Amino acid sequence: MTSTTDPAPQPAHPTPSPTSGPVPDPVPVVLDVDTGVDDACALLLAALHPALDLRGVTCVGGNAPVDDVVRNTLVALEAAGCRDVPVARGADRPLLETPVDARHVHGDDGMGDLGWAAPTLAPDPRHAVALLRDLCLEAAADGRPLTLVPLAPLTNVALLLRTHPEVSSGIERIVFMGGAADVGNATASAEFNVFHDPEAAAIVLDAAGDLGIPLTMYGLDVFYEPVVSAEEAATLVEAGGRGAAELGGRLVAFQCERFATSAATIGDAGAVCAVIDPAGVSTRPLPLSVELAGTWSRGRTIVDRRDWSGDLAHDPHGEAPTRVDVALGVDGPRYARLWRETLAGAAGADR
Repeated sequence: MTSTTDPAPQPAHPTPSPTSGPVPDPVPVVLDVDTGVDDACALLLAALHPALDLRGVTCVGGNAPVDDVVRNTLVALEAAGCRDVPVARGADRPLLETPVDARHVHGDDGMGDLGWAAPTLAPDPRHAVALLRDLCLEAAADGRPLTLVPLAPLTNVALLLRTHPEVSSGIERIVFMGGAADVGNATASAEFNVFHDPEAAAIVLDAAGDLGIPLTMYGLDVFYEPVVSAEEAATLVEAGGRGAAELGGRLVAFQCERFATSAATIGDAGAVCAVIDPAGVSTRPLPLSVELAGTWSRGRTIVDRRDWSGDLAHDPHGEAPTRVDVALGVDGPRYARLWRETLAGAAGADR
């Protein structure tokens, strides 16, 4: 990710030719999801793109109840032909809050009510926190720390970092989809993932600061910018075969139909794009905290963008102790193209 005071992303660079130098090793990643239409879009990209080495997926209740999340995750990975990645069931509720879901957005089954057959894959027997611990410790032993990409309420990650702080040596950074510097969506103040479990988000910020784990927030300020049109989705659906392209196209088409729009965001998949192609998003390192007590603002991410020390000196709260690279600008067409071409390329390779 670029770290800059200018929120405008840099222009896209051409793809290097095979003679331009050695191809870097794939980035080892683990996704934590609450699949979810856009989580499914993210899973398809992470499973298929050669720049990533998907080591595992953990599931948490959020967009849908956790058992639906596990099923939806396995459906997406099976569509991508990704059969050897462990998928583990995690927390079924927030630490303190009453569980809510977002089926009004994602459909009754949490993934567009597409009517696809149940997956043939089975989940890993470990709890999500145990799988995360094992994968992080293995990565530390290999000398190749993971990039952890939570796209859901941060319950599993909070439990991991507080229960097993030794995993920090196996985490290169955390790139999470959540929060907002501007407006929310679950409420006027709060973004859904943080609103669903604000205590977990606050714990992750605090623990990452204690353990020295870099954090990047890919929030609502950029979330809606990478969009795929209904026509582009129809082209993906034409690939058929119940593969990744068809699934991705149908998920975009579902959103277009549900919200009566001509295009739909790939949402969480943008955070995966940011790991693959960090030059497409611009960030600023800013103090970040989570509001836990406000009647109207509970779950809001407080992004401190003040630039005058006099204000800070007279602030009774002081500056938040954890600084996060906050995404403030994104090249939406660039990321949408990356997602479409990855899914379409996989469909072409299958023919």
